[in-house]
Amino acid sequence: MRTPMTRCGAAIQLAIASRQRRQVPERDYHKHHSHKHFMYARPFRTLGRYSTTTFPHPRIAHSFHTSPHLSSAYNMPQPPKIPAIEPLPATEAKWVEFQKISWQDQTGRPRVWEAANRKTRGKAGVDAVAITTIIRHPKRKPSTIIILQYRPPVDAVCVELPAGLVDEKETPSDASLRELHEETGYKGRLSFVSPTIVSDPGLSSANMQLATVEVELQEGDPEPEQALDDGEFIERVVVPLDELYERLVRYDREGKTVDARLWHWVAGMHCARTML
Repeated sequence: MRTPMTRCGAAIQLAIASRQRRQVPERDYHKHHSHKHFMYARPFRTLGRYSTTTFPHPRIAHSFHTSPHLSSAYNMPQPPKIPAIEPLPATEAKWVEFQKISWQDQTGRPRVWEAANRKTRGKAGVDAVAITTIIRHPKRKPSTIIILQYRPPVDAVCVELPAGLVDEKETPSDASLRELHEETGYKGRLSFVSPTIVSDPGLSSANMQLATVEVELQEGDPEPEQALDDGEFIERVVVPLDELYERLVRYDREGKTVDARLWHWVAGMHCARTML
């Protein structure tokens, strides 16, 4: 049996060898609440502030990689974990509900569709917003903000746009500015709001609007403070727009999962730059 010191030494040697094999780049992190850190076009570091460890979860399937890892997005005492998954009774569901939709197709044939819906839609008729941000600075390239947070349904750290639900009496425009400030600390001018769109109509009636907020920074502006709710662990990352596609590819190789809305936005810009 190995002694604790022997196991520790073996673990260190394994971590060093793993890092040498993977050549893991460094990245900055931003811990929520009391320890805020700001990243602007600086290199990566995998996991927390000082760690290069990853946690394998081979049961999660990803389209971009065959050996996914669950990497903590923040400097936390432990990675998130799922001790159990079980069916959710309808009477206990607070945020979503399941529906059996009886309908007729174009030939008049009766059919049944199973759907999941949000229970939080307010007066605006829009469930959620996501925010693309354009940051301008007199001495830096135009940039945007993305966030990293763990998502239990996919058991992975997801790379996303700042986003959130629209409150009961709130407009999508107001929700966009509020969510951007809460999750990233930034404030700006709302320059565009999309029509109401859907992202998974085969599964859910959930809808959203996509907003664009422009942020004008000046030299010497202080780092903004996030305003996260209790239990939110969100890492914000500012990335130059012309490096964003490569950054998402790198995140995927690290084992993170890129949100489809962010990927579509970035892929569109990449296509326009390289293929048109």
